[in-house]
Amino acid sequence: MSKVLNALYTLLLSSSLLASPAYSAGSGSYHSNSSTSAEKLYNQGVALMMDKKFSKAEKKFRSAIKKDTSLAEAHNNLAYTLRKQGSKNYKSALTHYNKAINLNPKLPEPYMYRGVLYVQMGDKQRALADHQTLVDMRSPLAAELEYVVKNGREKTPDQFFGVSDKL
Repeated sequence: MSKVLNALYTLLLSSSLLASPAYSAGSGSYHSNSSTSAEKLYNQGVALMMDKKFSKAEKKFRSAIKKDTSLAEAHNNLAYTLRKQGSKNYKSALTHYNKAINLNPKLPEPYMYRGVLYVQMGDKQRALADHQTLVDMRSPLAAELEYVVKNGREKTPDQFFGVSDKL
């Protein structure tokens, strides 16, 4: 999917036209030179994530990353599924958000979701730094992260913002 379509998709999701349960899930769509096998595993992970089957989705994202280590979106979605499985996974989730950002610094979703994680970890200053990055990127996700920073919690009912489409 082109960057323009990806941006449009993120905008639609941010306006809740495509909102569905489970807040702060994954990345925007991404076409890579990855093998069909990695894409298939990634897409299976997205479907499981959307169904809130986080442990099963985690396994799919890990398998996709083994096939193609350059999938920033897979690292982002893996981090999300880890975060949703509890605080014992926060350190690992942070590692994968950072990896996603290192692989694709122009991808706004990992900044959003890492900011949410920082709020959950009690680190408001780092969350604000990620918010500023989103503002600088002119991402509609900046408003979503701002809400989390101001309120110390995610919106209810849970929503997807910038959820990835299938590859």
